[in-house]
Amino acid sequence: MNATSRITWPRASFVGFDRMWSELDTALMNSVDNTNIFPRHNIVKVDEENYVIELALAGYSRENISIEVEEGLLVITGDNDDSEVEYVHKGISTKKFRRTFRLNENVEVGEASFDGLLTIELKHVVPEEKKPRTIDIK
Repeated sequence: MNATSRITWPRASFVGFDRMWSELDTALMNSVDNTNIFPRHNIVKVDEENYVIELALAGYSRENISIEVEEGLLVITGDNDDSEVEYVHKGISTKKFRRTFRLNENVEVGEASFDGLLTIELKHVVPEEKKPRTIDIK
């Protein structure tokens, strides 16, 4: 089975999932050609409801980092202008970046902190109407 058939075969069994397949294709292509690897990051599962995203951003300042949530996407951008610094050796990248994470519809973005490692807290909140419930028998 080649890579193309692995990607397309389930589509024949699912209706209305076009957006999901498109996102999976994009994620697969980014992982294959390594276009979306900077900055390096971790996704930590704290417990069943809480997650933390950590981005390694040494060399950046708080003022040069932006975090936005838009239409189910967590978008983190950074641009560090260090053109006035004369480096003898520059081994820490401070290039401009835009990193996106697709969020489940029930994931809420919490607090963010920064000390060279950008940490963003996420919480999976299940709405009351989607939680299991017990039906009384009369």
